[in-house]
Amino acid sequence: MYHPAYWIVFSATTALLFIPGVPVRSGDATFPKAMDNVTVRQGESATLRCTIDDRVTRVAWLNRSTILYAGNDKWSIDPRVIILVNTPTQYSIMIQNVDVYDEGPYTCSVQTDNHPKTSRVHLIVQVPPQIMNISSDITVNEGSSVTLLCLAIGRPEPTVTWRHLSVKEGQGFVSEDEYLEISDIKRDQSGEYECSALNDVAAPDVRKVKITVNYPPYISKAKNTGVSVGQKGILSCEASAVPMADFQWFKEETRLATGLDGVRIENKGHISTLTFFNVSEKDYGNYTCVASNKLGNTNASITLYEISPSSAVAGPGAVIDGVNSASRALACLWLSGTLFAHFFIKF
Repeated sequence: MYHPAYWIVFSATTALLFIPGVPVRSGDATFPKAMDNVTVRQGESATLRCTIDDRVTRVAWLNRSTILYAGNDKWSIDPRVIILVNTPTQYSIMIQNVDVYDEGPYTCSVQTDNHPKTSRVHLIVQVPPQIMNISSDITVNEGSSVTLLCLAIGRPEPTVTWRHLSVKEGQGFVSEDEYLEISDIKRDQSGEYECSALNDVAAPDVRKVKITVNYPPYISKAKNTGVSVGQKGILSCEASAVPMADFQWFKEETRLATGLDGVRIENKGHISTLTFFNVSEKDYGNYTCVASNKLGNTNASITLYEISPSSAVAGPGAVIDGVNSASRALACLWLSGTLFAHFFIKF
């Protein structure tokens, strides 16, 4: 171990190297030689190497003006800093579990017979991207304006991208910004939006936000139905809405209900059906399907009309009649051929 008086002199000499206006007497520009800039990821270990030779009598590693190691003597109180190699050709230290505050210049300082010399390396600490703040799921009415926020940190600073997931690949709305602004939002812009933060240090950090767009009902399907007396008849009404629509059925001014006059009303999701189990003459006529939610309502008129019993089975009968007609045609053709042959033989 070196004499304490020496280290006082060495420290004072080394400190002079960092005072503005005092030139560094480098002598041979290639000596000592520290490695190029060192880039490590947060949490990893950084190794700082300095190449020396037999001209060196004293050596130390410094962080800015703070001595970390002088020879084999540790000056730093940081337990993460350890010495790796101290030989006539190399002097290396390691900083374990590197954090962002470790970033900066490090100096390998040596003393030869007459001159102090230094070589500097810059430690760069990279930090994986991390989304720190993102908007919560939101519900708005159609036509409103929406702003989504996604704040991320990382070193280097990450790129933030917004993408609409609830559309076909390649058609999603994309914004390369922390803020995603949507004016006059439409119902087809509802769904999940993905925020991605990327800086090529590690896999991107990804979070999602769901936008629900409320809109009033519109009836997309309502078809008139024909049925004969005594048969079962079903009227169907399909409506799209957010929140989901409530359905009501009317005949003229009378609201219908399950169990009254032999009918049943059944609502499943966006479809409502009105079922007649035994259609009578009084059941024929116009019916109104009303779909409503908190944003409005709409209606459609649907007719239950009478058809004759023969028309009710016309579909399958037509197929059967077609087959029978073909069979009769073949039979007539065979009979004609037989009669013609008999006539030809006779004469």
